[in-house]
Amino acid sequence: MKTLKNHTLIYDNECPMCNIYSKGFIKSGMLEENGREAFTELSFKNKNLINFNRAKNEIALVDHAKNQVIYGVDSLLLIIGNSFPLLEKVARIQPLYWFFKKLYSFVSYNRKQIIPSGKDYTEQSCVPDFNLKYRLTYIAFVVLFSSYILSLFTAKLDLNLSQNFLREFMICIGQIVWQTIFLKVYLKEKIWDYLGNMMTVSLIGTFLLIPALFLNISSIFSVIYFGIVVFIMFLEHLRRCGILKLNFLPTISWITYRTLVLILLIYLYV
Repeated sequence: MKTLKNHTLIYDNECPMCNIYSKGFIKSGMLEENGREAFTELSFKNKNLINFNRAKNEIALVDHAKNQVIYGVDSLLLIIGNSFPLLEKVARIQPLYWFFKKLYSFVSYNRKQIIPSGKDYTEQSCVPDFNLKYRLTYIAFVVLFSSYILSLFTAKLDLNLSQNFLREFMICIGQIVWQTIFLKVYLKEKIWDYLGNMMTVSLIGTFLLIPALFLNISSIFSVIYFGIVVFIMFLEHLRRCGILKLNFLPTISWITYRTLVLILLIYLYV
């Protein structure tokens, strides 16, 4: 790997995902050993160079030779392109560059909901601004993806449930509406953070169901497997509510909805 010298990546040290990939740049030799700096531990020089608020949304890369800063996907492309120039050239071709910029923003604005940090946030924390467009996009993505995978999996349960995307789609949408109606007063300004985390719980459950789609397993084992996945989702929901400093009410409401849906499905189809 060709090392990008005289550059410092200002990473979100309270974001496990950011910590992993920035450390990967160091370990691979793409950045120098001191080529990254934690956002909450900024040196006086770097703090004066960067746009503090912009760096919360788009990772900043400081060029010490030119005293310049680039942000977001451009900073990542510069690091990667230093070792793989062809990859950077391809990634900068339109409409690929547009797509990567949107993908970067999609992940960045939702990163605290995808992988939350247990640390308390302060004014110095690297917390992205709330962006309604990207939060709704994330919710829509999970709803569509989960609905599709669930429609495939439920057909394996042998409970007279045929593959039905619309049914699973309505169940996913119903969960969001249910939680919003029953918890809006309690959650107040945390409603969008909670919904983002709830959708990640659904996404985790969806990924766990995918391996079973490729296995030739009995309907009984499929039911048991589904129960294990739901239990894992329940534990993860509890954990994330704890991080958000919420009590058991969201989890009780979450379980109540899923129980009512299960009873309704049994009544209609079994």
